[in-house]
Amino acid sequence: MSALVAIVGRPNVGKSTIFNKFLGKRHAIESEIPGTTRDRLYGKLDMNGFKVILVDTGGLETETGNDIEENVQEQSKVAIDDADVILFVVDIRVDLTSDDFHAAMLLRKSKKPVILVANKCDNPSYEEQRFNMFQLGFGEPLPVSAIHSMGIGDLESKIEEKLTALKFEKDLNEDDVKGIKIAFVGRPNVGKSTMVNAILGKNEVVTSEIPGTTRDSTEIPFKYDKKDFVLIDTAGLRRRGDIEAGIEKFSSLRSLQAVEMADICILLIDFEEGVTNQDCHISQFILEQNKGLVLVVNKIDTLKGEEREVKENQTIFYLKRDMAYIPWAPVVFTSAKDKKNVYKILDLAIEIDEQRNKEVPKQDLSVWLDAALKKHPGNLTRGKRKFEILSVEQVDRNPPVFLFHCKWPEIMHFSYSRYLENSLREHFGFTGTSLKLLFRKAGESLKSRFHDKT
Repeated sequence: MSALVAIVGRPNVGKSTIFNKFLGKRHAIESEIPGTTRDRLYGKLDMNGFKVILVDTGGLETETGNDIEENVQEQSKVAIDDADVILFVVDIRVDLTSDDFHAAMLLRKSKKPVILVANKCDNPSYEEQRFNMFQLGFGEPLPVSAIHSMGIGDLESKIEEKLTALKFEKDLNEDDVKGIKIAFVGRPNVGKSTMVNAILGKNEVVTSEIPGTTRDSTEIPFKYDKKDFVLIDTAGLRRRGDIEAGIEKFSSLRSLQAVEMADICILLIDFEEGVTNQDCHISQFILEQNKGLVLVVNKIDTLKGEEREVKENQTIFYLKRDMAYIPWAPVVFTSAKDKKNVYKILDLAIEIDEQRNKEVPKQDLSVWLDAALKKHPGNLTRGKRKFEILSVEQVDRNPPVFLFHCKWPEIMHFSYSRYLENSLREHFGFTGTSLKLLFRKAGESLKSRFHDKT
């Protein structure tokens, strides 16, 4: 069983830096701007055999400026309620504030094991200020400097002590994160976070009508129909010229990384606004990464009756026209707000995952290739060179990869590759997933993960 360790404190005390230091990578966005972290961020790690889920939270404050910040506070309080152990982080360089005492009050009420962490202790002159932290009521603070990796080992030992006292047991077996990884992507304010919350049945991530509310990519384990999933909520992707420097730039990069990590991407499109150029750009990036794809047209609750039916037909027309390069991607019309068709997304994800992991027997591929070549040989001659396909084999899964052994593949016309892919899909399915076709000279070997697995 994994233990949940939450990192809490007022804004800008270094919570995300500690979070990243434990994970060994920049998973949470770090910034000098208070309030950068809004959603709860999860990261799995092994602490000498203890399986730990580390949670980074938004800063706890006594005053909030708007609905988003109130939601952030609520998310942080939920993390406290869920946690087994809490790291209460304060900034050693400044005097305690009302927000520090407010956070301390919430933590005492929770009755959870708390480790007081005095961060930014990178100067001996701050040592005396440590004793001011006793006012918070959690005993002697542990001095660390997360940015310089000082005291992190001691902090880890303290966490292990708390977990041992709570009767958590060590698990020395490797336990990779299980589940179909699904990334919800799209332009700002198309309903990605609302969709994730609708599927989960609770407010797990911050939502708002204000574009740009989600800044980090948030990963949430989830089970549906006896299948394991990891739902990834991402920041909205705007046109490159509209992206501001700093935090938003990092958020966009994190969203693109989420696409690379995912098995299947759910591209949300705004029903009222219709298909935009940016939707097409995002879908092309997903295609380049060879991911599974579902096109989800969200917010159908904004129209009713005949007006909605007309708009749905228009949307399908524009999808077929503007995204003709992905005719295999299923389309779902949803309302995350009303929870209409939201679980159909998961049903499709299960089907697409099966398609991505499908293995076509070599004999069936040979029979298909003979028929495809008879229908359209694709012969092309340049001088003494003549393009010809000799055989085909599947060399990988997730995504499916097919290797064609050829004579003079470099002179093949790109349209012939498209013909072969369409024919493969016609005969073997592969709904909802991209395919990768490789063309090599006969005799060239290609070492693959697929062969290693079998």
